[in-house]
Amino acid sequence: MNSPAFDPRTLFDLSGKRILVTGASMGLGKRFGWTLARAGAEVLLAARSVDKLEALAADIAAFGGRCKCVALDVRERDVIRATVDQLEQDGPIDVLVNNAGIAIVRAPERFSDEDWDSVYETNLRGPWALAQAIIKHRLADGRPGNIINVASILGFRPIGHLAPYAAAKAALINLGRELCVDLAAKGIRVNALNPGYFETEMNREWLASPGGQKLLKGIPTGRFGQPEDLDGAILFMASDASRYMNGTMITVDGGHTAGL
Repeated sequence: MNSPAFDPRTLFDLSGKRILVTGASMGLGKRFGWTLARAGAEVLLAARSVDKLEALAADIAAFGGRCKCVALDVRERDVIRATVDQLEQDGPIDVLVNNAGIAIVRAPERFSDEDWDSVYETNLRGPWALAQAIIKHRLADGRPGNIINVASILGFRPIGHLAPYAAAKAALINLGRELCVDLAAKGIRVNALNPGYFETEMNREWLASPGGQKLLKGIPTGRFGQPEDLDGAILFMASDASRYMNGTMITVDGGHTAGL
């Protein structure tokens, strides 16, 4: 059991793994793709526009990493199923990182039906369709599977003006718990990664505003997260280091949800 040949660093080696990352053209997804490739995985970079993935693919190729750019709109369920089937022809998808997401900020009375549907379809229905498609393949071939749903602390600590987003992220967290009950004995893991407030292209301007700076005062670490602050969490969750972790979540938020 305690072999002197054991090297704990190998737990995080992703060599031989195929990992699908959605929303990989920017923000956290872009960093996930780079980090997972750097750890040895073949990364399937998915986003609505392949053009936006090309710079990341070039960065990965520069260090000898392996990746493939995949055009995918997570709101289109039939396309999701067809895309997963096609990707599986080249080899099984070992890990799914359900990262694609959008947020619309409105007062509750100002959300339209279209607003709600857009957020719901991207943040919950799409991840479900992707997870289901991959689950079917793993059950068919008996291989283990690993699904990482990128949720948010807003799934359990609302801030206001984000009703459909907070509802979808809460549901995404609970989806992992439910799927764990059904699938853990069959070798499929489903967990949630809950980032706090991270600086990305989408929110950098708001975080610098008076509202964002007020929010910063509630983060004990004293700064907003940077995408690289999630490197350890995503490597742990995607690798065999987390093999006994299932139906739960990891929160990375600089202490924000500690209640301070």
